[in-house]
Amino acid sequence: MANKKGSRQLTKADRIKIEALLKAGHSKREIAAQLHVHRSTIYNELKRGRYIHRNSDWTEEERYSPDIAQKRCEENLKVRGTQLKIGNDIAYANYIEDKIVNEDYSPAAVLGELKAQGKEGEFSTTICVTTLYSYIDKGIFLKLTNKDLPVKKNKKRGYHKVKKQQARANAGESIEKRPEEIDKREEFGHWEMDSVIGKRGKSKNTLLVLTERKTRDEIIFKLPDHTAEAVVAAVDRLERKWGELFKQVFKTITVDNGSEFAYCEALEKSVLGEGNRTKLYYCHPYSSWERGTNEVTNKMVRRKVPKGTDFDEKTEEEVQSIEDWINNYPRRIHGYHTAAERFTEEVEKLA
Repeated sequence: MANKKGSRQLTKADRIKIEALLKAGHSKREIAAQLHVHRSTIYNELKRGRYIHRNSDWTEEERYSPDIAQKRCEENLKVRGTQLKIGNDIAYANYIEDKIVNEDYSPAAVLGELKAQGKEGEFSTTICVTTLYSYIDKGIFLKLTNKDLPVKKNKKRGYHKVKKQQARANAGESIEKRPEEIDKREEFGHWEMDSVIGKRGKSKNTLLVLTERKTRDEIIFKLPDHTAEAVVAAVDRLERKWGELFKQVFKTITVDNGSEFAYCEALEKSVLGEGNRTKLYYCHPYSSWERGTNEVTNKMVRRKVPKGTDFDEKTEEEVQSIEDWINNYPRRIHGYHTAAERFTEEVEKLA
């Protein structure tokens, strides 16, 4: 996986360049862009190399020293080296720190990715997830704290499952009639679809999210409004993109009873030819556990767009970056390979 912006560690040469750019009057944003790192990396670096300089007229001013910053960076973990395993491998600690702080990885995800991608051999040290959490709690890292963790404890949510006997009132097929084979997640092409609402009373735009049950691949659309017409238009776009493959990639879609999914016939009917393009199944009311894959993935979406976010201000590029981040995130269910990898493998089988 290619490194994202912000994942590269600063070198002594970088620190000298930072000093020169500061003297030339460049902003922190401009310096970050030139060094291809996240802006927060520059802010933290300036704190690391900060010192008070006394001028010839005895006035004092705050300045940045690349030498001080380099020394502090090397010594921060080294002083703990006699006590901590990770203190003897600064590069390993920096890699972990950047993945969590700048790329929003969980501790399990960054360690799992190192193993799955065969990168552990690049470092002289390895630690387990429990030890990593312990190091974070103890404040071992330069920038990484508990505030940077997406989920401190993976506590499974409990659901009160109620068996519904009545048939769905509208034209859609109830989830009770969905083939049991779909529950096993062994066959590719079965999706769950949901909407994510923006800031109430402010955001007219919403997000439409589709999650493939086997691979956990995610598709996200930014919709102009929270209507059934907008959802149909998005699925139409999806069919035009995939063409003849659509029927194999999107065999079924499971949705809730929201009004935005009310146009069952229009969602199922193909816009490219005669007949249907997919089959819709509707969950029981108040039974979000019936779309468990969506529920888990929506939590990942919310890590990038917390509740209260105004989606009207989000660009298509920003929405695409959220989709890419989710699909390229190391997933424990896949042995810390990504949903994108698994999805590509399945589509190649069809081709």
